[in-house]
Amino acid sequence: MKFSRWLQWWLISFSALLLGQGTVQAQVNYPTKPIRILVGFAAGGNTDIVTRTLAARMQDVLGQPVIVENKPGAGGVVATDFVAKAAPDGYTLLMSSLGPHTISPSLLKSVGFDPLADLAPISNVTFNALVLMVNPTVPARSVSELISYAKANPGKLNFGSSGVSGTTHLSGEVFNTMTGTKLVHVAFRGGPPAIGALLAGDIQMMFANISDALPQIRGNKVRPLAVTSSKRVPQLPDLPTLAESGLSGYDVGPWNGLVAPAKTPPEIIGKLAEAVQRITREQAFRDKMFEVGSSTIGDSPEQFRNTIRHDITRWAKIIQDAGIKPE
Repeated sequence: MKFSRWLQWWLISFSALLLGQGTVQAQVNYPTKPIRILVGFAAGGNTDIVTRTLAARMQDVLGQPVIVENKPGAGGVVATDFVAKAAPDGYTLLMSSLGPHTISPSLLKSVGFDPLADLAPISNVTFNALVLMVNPTVPARSVSELISYAKANPGKLNFGSSGVSGTTHLSGEVFNTMTGTKLVHVAFRGGPPAIGALLAGDIQMMFANISDALPQIRGNKVRPLAVTSSKRVPQLPDLPTLAESGLSGYDVGPWNGLVAPAKTPPEIIGKLAEAVQRITREQAFRDKMFEVGSSTIGDSPEQFRNTIRHDITRWAKIIQDAGIKPE
């Protein structure tokens, strides 16, 4: 009887050991099939370009196809919520961004996910600024002139965004709060459609990603007035910041970072982080990001988590101080 119990215990223990080894082996061998990265915005925008450029190199580094899928909606919240609820196996990822990940939880009554508890940071990939630009029919050639014109014509200037609660939206709301103007927000399903509306004169101004803005600026189709970051950007060195233009403390700098569903095994998170860090150090990738107005980051999961935590707190205060009510 004792021998039988010992044998039973030994078989159970040995089976558990084999199962554990199998799990570790599966994680070490990751990936064994295609990986999908969701983008919460329309194709052609900054987040989309960053993701597709990164995915192309990830395929080479990881040895499996990396597929990019656009899932726009609610300023990136739809895709973020989808990935937060996906299987934590490393095969469904999200190219997250400042707006849906850290601003929307304070701006919307319900986003369906907890930005810290439901998503696992992998690596922050890029940083970029926005450009405040106007349709050439707007009689303003500086931020101060725009403010004066907006105050003289309350409610008559519309600004477009890539979606409610994103940085292209909040940049305008912060502008309203700091200047006492009444710019009217018009949301689109991504940056490119908003740019099209600006060029057509359907909206008069926009806080646009540099990747969306540069072609229009170079073609003299819009008039740039300032950038939203705390420092000038190398792609537009002669363009002042909004802080330099009289709005002291104005600082909006979007980022694009790779995240996975919470409870994704640490070994998988680590392998993905190493791949991103390797790619962001490559000169070809850095050059491509510069072309679209971004700077590379490539930090660790913990560093990225600290950024997310900091931005959640910062934007919650900005929204509260601005008196913006959750929608």
